[in-house]
Amino acid sequence: MNKQPSFEEFEVGFDIPAKPGMDESEIQTPSLVLDLDALERNIKKMGDYAKAHGMRHRVHGKMHKSVDVAKMQVELGGACGVCCQKVSEAEVFARGGIKDVMVSNQVTEPAKIDRLARMPKLGARTLCCVDDPANVADLSAAAQKHGTQIECLVEIDCGAGRCGVTSTQDVVNIAKMIDAAEGLKFAGIQAYQGAMQHLDSYAERESKTHVAIDMVKDAIAGLKANGLECDIVGGGGTGSYYFESNSGVFNELQCGSYAFMDADYGRILDKDGKRIDEGEWENALFILTTVMSHAKADKAIVDAGLKAQSVDSGLPTIYGRDDVEYVKCSDEHGVVMDTKAVLKVNDKLKLVPGHCDPTCNVHDWYVGVRGGKVETVWPVSARGKAY
Repeated sequence: MNKQPSFEEFEVGFDIPAKPGMDESEIQTPSLVLDLDALERNIKKMGDYAKAHGMRHRVHGKMHKSVDVAKMQVELGGACGVCCQKVSEAEVFARGGIKDVMVSNQVTEPAKIDRLARMPKLGARTLCCVDDPANVADLSAAAQKHGTQIECLVEIDCGAGRCGVTSTQDVVNIAKMIDAAEGLKFAGIQAYQGAMQHLDSYAERESKTHVAIDMVKDAIAGLKANGLECDIVGGGGTGSYYFESNSGVFNELQCGSYAFMDADYGRILDKDGKRIDEGEWENALFILTTVMSHAKADKAIVDAGLKAQSVDSGLPTIYGRDDVEYVKCSDEHGVVMDTKAVLKVNDKLKLVPGHCDPTCNVHDWYVGVRGGKVETVWPVSARGKAY
């Protein structure tokens, strides 16, 4: 069996895009670059906000899929744990030392339930969401089989139109079943309103959130009437956390994109009508790309195309410049309009991705930069963990 190389033996350009100590200009492209100063400020700002408002913050690991970023959010931002969307993703964080891991989704397939029931043996508090009474018995059987405990939240569909129940009676019925099941513990309510997070208008987002808050209030009253208390009332995202934190009912935020800030989130407006990436949060994640051709006088071709990013929420923007524009991409190429011919071959540009979550999932590494120098290289730990 061939011995796998250590990180020190990795070859730049073949194994990794950079090594600590290199100049930022030497990073191989296209690659994900983190501005560590901006990232730390974002994380600390959200942590301070949550603490000041008496809230826990369970960061969304699906956004960055990085154990290293999650640990920074715990240590610097005071996060209580992470949310994940898939069991395999959750296992990465549990194995990486995160002690409180929620699958903020339904786990129904038998093999996945079995893996979930084994996660507490990794030393992590393990939680998942439930919206189907039949799921309770399966989760209970797996927990008993492995001698572990799975904590369960009843998910409310408060406007996203995906998973979750829509009536207080359904919440109460499922919660009572969880509470009575061996190996399970009723932990509370999951109520994330994902559909409105990217609405431009602050007032529209507020209106949608109040619908969710009213549903949660009613559900909590129904649970209390049946002797059930919620340890967790979770929800809130980068576009709405200020509403949930002032609701009087939510006690856990689940923000993710605030830490990196992408172009789609950045365009939404705060209460003063200002873009949230112009004061509330900083861009900390970039796709570093290189001009590889300028054969056409008005176009520069860069090496970051579809395989380097997700464009489901729109094309990336070019950070810090208004004289050039990223206008189109194919598999391996990005087209940048450069009508003033200001770019040259081998110039580098920093792109702000349209949607950070799926963009991060197509890369193997983050290159952390501070003061123009590579400080660290982190794996995208849960890359491809979609099952």
